[in-house]
Amino acid sequence: MGNKYFYDYPLEEIVKYIDWTPFFQTWQLHGKYPAIFNDSVVGSEAKKLFDDANTMLSEIIKNKSLKANAVIGFYPANSDGDDIVLHDFEEVEVSFAGQGQQKRKEYKVVNTDNSLDTKLITTLHHLRQQNQKAANLPNLCLSDYIAPIEGTGTDYIGAFAVTTGIGIEALLEKYEADHDDYSSIMLKAVADRLAEAFTELMHERVRKEYWGYAKNEELSNEELIAEKYQGIRPAPGYPACPEHTEKRTMFDLLDAEAQIGIHLTESYAMYPASSVSGWYFAHPDSRYFALGKIAKDQVQDYATRKGMTLEEAEKWLSPVLNYDI
Repeated sequence: MGNKYFYDYPLEEIVKYIDWTPFFQTWQLHGKYPAIFNDSVVGSEAKKLFDDANTMLSEIIKNKSLKANAVIGFYPANSDGDDIVLHDFEEVEVSFAGQGQQKRKEYKVVNTDNSLDTKLITTLHHLRQQNQKAANLPNLCLSDYIAPIEGTGTDYIGAFAVTTGIGIEALLEKYEADHDDYSSIMLKAVADRLAEAFTELMHERVRKEYWGYAKNEELSNEELIAEKYQGIRPAPGYPACPEHTEKRTMFDLLDAEAQIGIHLTESYAMYPASSVSGWYFAHPDSRYFALGKIAKDQVQDYATRKGMTLEEAEKWLSPVLNYDI
């Protein structure tokens, strides 16, 4: 339980997990790696870019000019409707009192001495699909993958943040001073691929070691890219959880800004840009999905749960509203 930090993680290990296909898309070359090299139109250009990227990677590793840091954390958790409540107790009987908003603030646990003590750490707020579906198909919410508070057992959720962008500013300044736009763009593309590869590496270690729910997993890099493993790692701002302010809760839990050097901007973008963060869900049925458009009733409920005004909630959820504001 709790957080674990990784500093100056070996880049040579991270490189093995790179998915190169999105790299070519950065340069507007469409095709799957490595088959793109045989493309009659873009093959030769793709190979040149690939070689240049690997030359830059070798220099970065040799000179240690980029640094990779990460944090992973695991917390006892239970779902409460569309929310997920995080607490600091494990496998104990849960009781709660009150109605409505009061209920969310008064989770208590029975300690070993049978005394009652409030142990709520924080609440994660999620949204549920509202689109019309065929019979027997549920409208999904990420909280569905966590055991309910009304049940008999404690469940768990994980969080992570990784960056491979520590030190990138000095390199970019050098390229800009030399008016080397090509190397500047290449560096950003390479650092982004490293960040995604670091994410994949850490998720594998979580499944096999740190959480250990898939200790015997043996997957190739291609199978990892195809997401053949158990569990998901959705990120605030992405289709299943599109509201970015939840990233603040995550970063506070992980102490990511103070410990590993990733900072959130006013718009909740991560800096350095070559960074990734998200939640770890281990449920065997968990899968990625898109929230889709939502109606005003859910936006109002979300605002109430978050302690936001309706106007604030509509601002952050504007891309997924099914009505005009």
